[in-house]
Amino acid sequence: MFSIKRNYALGLLLLIISSCSSIDIFKENTEIPVSRPYTSFVIINQEVGMKEFKSEFIDHQVQIHLQEALEAQGFVYDREKPDLVIRYTSNEDPRKRTTSNYPAPYPYWGYRVWDPWAASSYMNPNYGTKTTSYELLQVIIDFIDPAEDKFLMTLTGVTEVSSPKGKDKKVLKTVDKIIESFLTDLPKRPNSIENS
Repeated sequence: MFSIKRNYALGLLLLIISSCSSIDIFKENTEIPVSRPYTSFVIINQEVGMKEFKSEFIDHQVQIHLQEALEAQGFVYDREKPDLVIRYTSNEDPRKRTTSNYPAPYPYWGYRVWDPWAASSYMNPNYGTKTTSYELLQVIIDFIDPAEDKFLMTLTGVTEVSSPKGKDKKVLKTVDKIIESFLTDLPKRPNSIENS
C-alpha cells in the first residue's frame, strides 16, 4: 500500500514539473540584416491604441514591460524619429490534452472481493485517461527599420499556459526572452548598459 502511494506521489510530482513549460523562441521575417546599432524606438501598439491580447490588463503590462526593458538597455523612446519600430501581437489558442496511464486508485480486483468488476474502474472505457485544458500562447514581436521600411526580424515566443492566474507572468517572461534574443543580434552600442 505504501509503494502505491509513493508511486502516485512520484507521478504527481513529474506531472507538476512537466507542466512548467518552457518558452521557445522562433525567428522569421528577416528582410534586412541587423548591420547598425539602434538607439531609439517606438511601440506602435502604444501610439495607435492597438490591443492585441484578450486581456486589456495584460496588453497594458506588455507595453510597459517592453518600454522599460529596452530603456534599461540604453534605448530612448522617441515618437518622432525612432531608429526602430516595434509592433506586437498575440495568438491565444485554447486547447485540450489527453494523458493516459496514471496509477489505478486500487488493485484491479477492487475492494469488493465478492463482486470485483463492480468496483473496478478497469471496466470503464475512459479508465487511465485524463483531459486537461491549457492555452498555447504565442507572443509575436516585429522589429522594423523605419528608414528601410523592412523587417529586421519577427521573434515569436511560444509557451503553454495551464492557468489563467499566472498568465500575465508567463507573457512577461516570454517578452523578456524575445528581447534577450533580439539584443544578441544587435551590434554593441557605445551607450549600452554593459559599457556604462
